[in-house]
Amino acid sequence: MNAHASAARAELAKPLHIGEHLREWRQRRHLSQLDLASEADISARHLSFVETGRSAPSREMVLKLAERLDVPLRERNVLLVAAGFAPAFPQRALDDPALKAAREAIDLVLRAHEPNPALAYDRHWNLVAANRMLAPILEGVPAKLLSPPFNILRLAFHPEGLAPRTVNLGEWAAHLLERLHRQCEATADPELIGLYSDLRSYPLPARPAPVSPDNVAIPFKLRHNGEVLSFISTTMVFGTPVDVTLSELALETFFPADELTARRLKEMPPRN
Repeated sequence: MNAHASAARAELAKPLHIGEHLREWRQRRHLSQLDLASEADISARHLSFVETGRSAPSREMVLKLAERLDVPLRERNVLLVAAGFAPAFPQRALDDPALKAAREAIDLVLRAHEPNPALAYDRHWNLVAANRMLAPILEGVPAKLLSPPFNILRLAFHPEGLAPRTVNLGEWAAHLLERLHRQCEATADPELIGLYSDLRSYPLPARPAPVSPDNVAIPFKLRHNGEVLSFISTTMVFGTPVDVTLSELALETFFPADELTARRLKEMPPRN
């Protein structure tokens, strides 16, 4: 991705009507008008009229096109407002009573994953919650890097954060940048694009040779108390969210990749 061009496009392009929004998302998904029209069961001529402002789509059509384009829920609300309709997807704080069941599910997953580290973060990679095994792993990191908003990626790349303690920094940083790049492409979020540009400015070692086909996952290797702890991670999201906050929430769980790491995690005292 050309981060500067993408950032400029996200900041400067200010669509005036629903058609321009839809055209931008269609082009971002590399679909022709005919492709999208076929998937949405409408005529390409009608879609063309919508994109040029000659025809106003119904609320149902906006939602249908947004679904076919895999537009994030936050941006589906933007599309609806641009078309003259009320937003369809609520955005609540995670401590809102309506999200109590979701918050309890998050807490359950985090606590059940101990003695392995696990955390939850929002769409901009800011920490939302973590279990009691994260603090021991971050021991020695300056407090200024852990104060809210606690950005997980900045911590991973910062020369005073985890970067100097990451044994396979070139490989791990490249993996994280690729994940962030895919998010930027999928969401066109200006803040994510800015984060991507900032992280690329850090002095990082070059990525080594391609990952061996024998590997099942890229490990995160962290130097801790004179030893190297090795983790593999999985990412979980809510499967059928209709709330913007939940749709943007991710849970990252770390598992020991070797016996040494498994033993050391069991020996670590959890800390809040």
